[in-house]
Amino acid sequence: MSSKGPQLGSIAVQGPTLTPQIVHVSKNTCADLSLFKDLLKEYRMLDDAITMRLNRANAAIRDQERERPGKGTVQDQACAKIWQELVANWKRRSQLIEFCENVFEDSMNVKQQVIQNQDSDPGSVRKARAEQYTDQVKRKQIHNELTVEMIIRKRSLEAFRSRCKYFTPPVTDTEARKIWDENQNVSMT
Repeated sequence: MSSKGPQLGSIAVQGPTLTPQIVHVSKNTCADLSLFKDLLKEYRMLDDAITMRLNRANAAIRDQERERPGKGTVQDQACAKIWQELVANWKRRSQLIEFCENVFEDSMNVKQQVIQNQDSDPGSVRKARAEQYTDQVKRKQIHNELTVEMIIRKRSLEAFRSRCKYFTPPVTDTEARKIWDENQNVSMT
């Protein structure tokens, strides 16, 4: 078996994929809700596997500490790496949701102009209203993903904090620090 083959089983969730795929998001990505949700699902895989990844990281840390006693920063490094991956995924998902919300907002504005235009024929107005309603429904479905996102983040943060009790993100990463501070009391609510 080739050593370059895919990682299978629980080893596959131990780390991020070795060859990240660049996804170019377009208006068509947003219009196809199945594709949009599949993309979010891919981005959420890290959150779904966080408990297993943290357990494996802790086991690897214990092994490294046995080999190199006195090195107390190994766990901090593992927690920092997982934290960076989490925050990066959260940012990507938020950007995707925001992009798609803006796509539908812009589309609805264009259709509103057609509806309000005195020169528009009745058929065009009816078509614009129907398309505007469809856009509203899709935008609402995309917006609902923000609620799902908050639930996933809360669950991931609780798991992260249970394994990385003494971790705090560096002050230099203001965006990650903001996320940390906003969710500081998440596990207490």
